[in-house]
Amino acid sequence: MVNDFLEANLEGRLGVVVGGSLTKGVEVKLDGDASVEDVAVGRYVTIQGERRRFFGMITDVTLGAIDPRITLNPPDISDPLIAQVLSGTSIYGTLHILPTLTIGLEGLQPVKTVPTHFSVVTEASNRDMEIVFGKEDERHFYVGNPLDMEAKVCLNLEEFVKRSNGVFGKSGTGKTFLTRLLLIGMVQKRSAVSLIFDMHSEYGWEGGSEGGYKVKGLKQLFPSKVAVFALDEESAKRRQVSTDFVVQIGYDDIEPADVEMLAQTLNLTEAATQAPYKLARHFGPKKWLEAFLSMESREGIGELADNLGEHEATLGALQRRLERLKRLRFLVPHAPTDPVGRLLEYLDRGVNVVLEFGRYGDDITAYVLVANLLSRRLHRKYVERTEQALGEGKPQPHPLVIVIEEAHKFLNPAVANQTIFGAIAREMRKYNVTLLVIDQRPSGIDEEVMSQIGTKITCLLENEKDIGAVLAGVSGSSELRSVLAKLESKQQALIFGHAVPMPVVVRTREYGSAESYKELTSREAVEPSSRAQVEGLKKGADPDSDDLWGE
Repeated sequence: MVNDFLEANLEGRLGVVVGGSLTKGVEVKLDGDASVEDVAVGRYVTIQGERRRFFGMITDVTLGAIDPRITLNPPDISDPLIAQVLSGTSIYGTLHILPTLTIGLEGLQPVKTVPTHFSVVTEASNRDMEIVFGKEDERHFYVGNPLDMEAKVCLNLEEFVKRSNGVFGKSGTGKTFLTRLLLIGMVQKRSAVSLIFDMHSEYGWEGGSEGGYKVKGLKQLFPSKVAVFALDEESAKRRQVSTDFVVQIGYDDIEPADVEMLAQTLNLTEAATQAPYKLARHFGPKKWLEAFLSMESREGIGELADNLGEHEATLGALQRRLERLKRLRFLVPHAPTDPVGRLLEYLDRGVNVVLEFGRYGDDITAYVLVANLLSRRLHRKYVERTEQALGEGKPQPHPLVIVIEEAHKFLNPAVANQTIFGAIAREMRKYNVTLLVIDQRPSGIDEEVMSQIGTKITCLLENEKDIGAVLAGVSGSSELRSVLAKLESKQQALIFGHAVPMPVVVRTREYGSAESYKELTSREAVEPSSRAQVEGLKKGADPDSDDLWGE
């Protein structure tokens, strides 16, 4: 494969290198017979140097002239002969190229030098793209095609799940479709099991598109590998979704740390966020919330404040704001079934779980409370299991990817150090738990957390702060900024980071047609036995029976 790359011919020649630097990229003068209108930002090229071949991306296209006077008094180019004489001599096009990889006998390497003067530049071929980005196999998943090319760009999902990752883009750019593709890839390759906090019920059974047509969700495509949990059973019934488990959370399961996470959404003061810890010591860790909310008299609140050494106004304000929790019908005094235990039963068997929020999808208080509460307890279990596996020399838990939308609500600078999601992002894969964050406002995410995002998949962003946040700390960020700004509003994304060898702009693969469903599920035939095992889990069967991972 390396030899094929080194011996590539010079078809599709564009021009020659005439200047540049390692940090800013190289300048290429277009040949006279190469039209500047046929090259575009985001296209890939190869540069044949004396000793190695370079692979890079076009980041800018400019026009130049040898004599500035020609631009002040433009010649009449209606005569084809005059146009041909001038093109490539007096007037010419220039490409700015950011070389990212070199290839020699040692294989792909990060670029550490520049090609010599007058090195020949050619369009990258489909074969070149396959050599650099790999081809679809048990580890690589096809996510899209380079601009104006039929080659496939693949993500290394084995590397992808080792770190937390992000999908960014303004509203309507296709973040949901991209996320579905990534989740399908993880199901196909079994690289990780995922827990998706599905705010708007778009990933489980069925979703919608801006065009108004319905698209299949993960459960329809992989019935044996995906379970749908519902927070709102009535909503699921109206949509005719067969749920695997209805989640209820007990007041006795809510800890003071869970309320602390709601400080912004409930507009709590610093004193009010610390008061639940005193309440838990006073009433008991399992009874504090229900007991506190049941207090009706002002005199009782005042007496409690005296006992706790708190201001009466602080407790009164805290109680009024926590009253909002009473409107959440999934909260009950005591949950009949432990939702975390149920989640673990499915996740341990390789069954991905989509938790649909139904009517609560637009209630950010409900979303933050549930996602944080369940994730914190799951993470605690994974820490225990990982430490036990290390101590006993046993296999570690299968990687878990937690998917959260509106990520800036959990990871903004004010709360990132307090939430479990901030801790997971900083841990990378220490306990085999990572995040997939989806957001249209990446500038709202804490800088330290953003620096830990391994692979970023970025659709069109228009806000300068958001663009700066995504590209912060990235080599060649100024060049990539121009590429990101030129993306189309739909079905295009810039991918860079841990799971790809270099930044790449893709046109995302098709999703929503019968043919696309067939391609996406062709490797996952649904076995009757697997259906039976999932049904057994729904009915509370022994979780230590036949392992679904062995299918």
